[in-house]
Amino acid sequence: MTEQRQALLTHLGFRFGMNGPHAARTMMLDDLRVLLAHTSPEATRADYTSAVVESNVLGKPTRKARELALRHMATLYALDPANPIFRALRRLWSLDEKAQPMLALAVALARDPLLRDTQAFFLGQAAGAAVPREAVEDFLNTTHPDRFSPASLKSFAQNVAGTWTAAGILHGRLRKIRSAAPSHPESVTMLLFLSYLEGRTGQRLFSSDWMNLLGGSLDELEALANSASHRGLLVFMNAGGVKEVRFPEYLSPEEEHIRQEVSHVV
Repeated sequence: MTEQRQALLTHLGFRFGMNGPHAARTMMLDDLRVLLAHTSPEATRADYTSAVVESNVLGKPTRKARELALRHMATLYALDPANPIFRALRRLWSLDEKAQPMLALAVALARDPLLRDTQAFFLGQAAGAAVPREAVEDFLNTTHPDRFSPASLKSFAQNVAGTWTAAGILHGRLRKIRSAAPSHPESVTMLLFLSYLEGRTGQRLFSSDWMNLLGGSLDELEALANSASHRGLLVFMNAGGVKEVRFPEYLSPEEEHIRQEVSHVV
C-alpha cells in the first residue's frame, strides 16, 4: 500500500504502523461494553476520558491502570466522534448486543496493525480445527522474525487468540477451535462500511477481506445487507445484478471526498 493511500485512510479512521494494543491486551470487549453503556451516544472524547479516568467506570484499581486502559481503548476504537469508524460503531452498537463482538473486532482490525496481521492466519484455519497457541506463536515468529522475546511472543499469541475467541471466530477456553462467526445486519453494515471507506463500491463491497470475516455465501451476505437496508442502517439496492450500497449521513462531505480520493489511489 502506498504512503498516499495510507494517509488518506488514516484521515478516515484507520491506523497503520508496526505497533498496536494487542502486544499487551485483547480487544477489551468487556471494557468497551461497560464504557459505551455508561456514556451517551453523543459523548465527546473528553467525556470518554472523564468516564474512564475520573469516574472509573471500568473499575480499575489505580489511576495509572485507568490511564493505561484509556490509552489502549483509544488506540483500538478512537473514542472520538470525529473518527468516522468510531461514529459508525457508536451508531450500530446498541441495536443488537449479539452483534457487538463482531463490531468490536472489525474496528479493532481497522485500527491495530498487529491484530490485522493475524487475520489471514485465523480465517485460514478449517472449521472445527484446533488452533493451539504454539501454532499462533509459530505464525507470529515467521511473520515477525526476531521481533518478540519468547515471553512477549506467548503473551501476544494469547491476546490475539483471546480477541478472535471473543469475536466468535474461535471457541474454547483452553483448547481453541475454529468456528463460524455469527452474522447480524449490524455487523454486516460495519464490514460493508469499512469496505466502502477503502474505496469499494457495488459488487466489490461484498468481496473484500472485511466480508471474509463472516464466511457466508454471497446470497447470505446480500440477504443480511437487505435486512440492514430495511432497518435503515444503510441503503442497498440490487436490480438486474447491479448492486448499489450507500451510507447516508455516515460521512461528512469532506470525508466523502477523501473516500473518493482513496478509490483512485492504489
